[in-house]
Amino acid sequence: MKYVLFSIVPFFIIFFIITSCAVFGIRNSPQVQAENDQIEREQGQIERKKQETDIVYKGSASGYRGLIFVQVRLSGGSISEITVDSDEDRFVGGVAMEELIEIVTGLNSTDVDAISGATMTSKGFLEAVRNAIMDYE
Repeated sequence: MKYVLFSIVPFFIIFFIITSCAVFGIRNSPQVQAENDQIEREQGQIERKKQETDIVYKGSASGYRGLIFVQVRLSGGSISEITVDSDEDRFVGGVAMEELIEIVTGLNSTDVDAISGATMTSKGFLEAVRNAIMDYE
């Protein structure tokens, strides 16, 4: 019985010392603390931006007939409104952009397919919206 007790007790003491040193050494590391502080600052900035309301960001990209300029209104981190200024054909490109505005605001994402028949206009519009959102992020 003494033999078992004397062999188990030192094992637990050594195990406790090693794990304590490892845990407390990592927790107090200046590098880890600096990384944690940076993460907290970034999360705070993201949260503040999400809470900001009615901020308009501008973006542009090349479409079929030239540059497409968009203004994207973000409310609480979601796309609430998109306005477009471009020289695209109002019967083809204009119709496609109107449809894309509804889709992008409804999904709150630019990860959508181009409109058939107005592929270059669609891609330009989506890229312009992404460029505006990049200013937000």
